[in-house]
Amino acid sequence: MPAYRSDRWFQFVNSAILFLFSLTMVAPLVHLAAVSLSSSAYVSSNRVYFWPKGFQLEVYATIFGMSSLWRSLGVTIYITVLGTLIALLFTTTLAYALSRPVMPGRKLVLKGIVVTFIFSAPMIPTFLVVNALGLVNTLWALMIPGALGAFNVIIMKTFFQGISSEMFDAAKIDGNSEFGIYARITIPLSTPVIATIALFHAVHQWNSYFSALIYIRNRNLMPLQVLLRNLIVGENVDPQTQSDMAEAALLATPEMMKAGIVLFATIPILVVYPFLQKYFVKGAMLGSLKE
Repeated sequence: MPAYRSDRWFQFVNSAILFLFSLTMVAPLVHLAAVSLSSSAYVSSNRVYFWPKGFQLEVYATIFGMSSLWRSLGVTIYITVLGTLIALLFTTTLAYALSRPVMPGRKLVLKGIVVTFIFSAPMIPTFLVVNALGLVNTLWALMIPGALGAFNVIIMKTFFQGISSEMFDAAKIDGNSEFGIYARITIPLSTPVIATIALFHAVHQWNSYFSALIYIRNRNLMPLQVLLRNLIVGENVDPQTQSDMAEAALLATPEMMKAGIVLFATIPILVVYPFLQKYFVKGAMLGSLKE
């Protein structure tokens, strides 16, 4: 068989496998959408799969009218945006310092960062530190402890080391300090890897709920994922939300409400991803392959 024909068959089989694999990820979302948009009679009898039956929008009318969901959505957006900015500030500054040969003790610091891949901080000592800093029951507890990740630092450091040293030398001749080189040269040239790290951290921050279960006691500070978890398992739901769910039960089954709420919590982060997708692959490849 000619080589070009074997290549075409490989591309076809590879594309078919990836397509089937992607369907396994999309199918649950399609099923949830179909359940949330179907009549309760069809849902109760388990006759809804991937297409709505008995189309209705009462579920989403109830969801959009739940003030607790909007409040939690606002909290999640706040900690995702601000938490990502804080993470980028910490990560870029540390990675830049580690990429510069003039930094004293940088090899020792880098070894300490690599050790965290193997030995991560246990939960109880972490809680004691957060509590000692007075961050418990504040949104800072959801953003500061996880702002700096070893994996992100190493990717960004590797990318920074790939920037031509001649550009740094020229910037120094022009009178720039290290901070000037960082702000005027390094950051503008690192848009792909910065967008990649931002996407990594934003998705993690959006989906995180365990930290809020540990550190947050005030219901008004609960992020969306925690509220979603409480609604699904039926724990720690405030009276107003319980009342809204009880009214919705007259028109929709619990499965319909859960499906709609899961989509409500998932769609926003899915909408953001396509705008950063072109940076995602490019940044990850450059940050991992450059020496």
